[in-house]
Amino acid sequence: MTAHHEFEGKKTERKLTGKMARDLSDKEIMAMELAQLQKEVKNERIPVSTTAKELVAWIESQAAEDHLLKGIPEDKNPFKEKGGCLIT
Repeated sequence: MTAHHEFEGKKTERKLTGKMARDLSDKEIMAMELAQLQKEVKNERIPVSTTAKELVAWIESQAAEDHLLKGIPEDKNPFKEKGGCLIT
């Protein structure tokens, strides 16, 4: 049995063995780790200092549209109570 995956537009196929890690030999585990590391080494590495600045800038640019930060106008609030209880 095989599983088909699509990651970043690339289709991959891997064989499903149905084994748990505890059922694999040391050689099989090391082969899986090697395959994973070979995938990871291709990933672009960016310093956290750079990505953190980009993330803060993006969050600040979106803040004006964030309803959790600025609230929802009463006339556009779909959860506003329609009527009230009037005691006379």
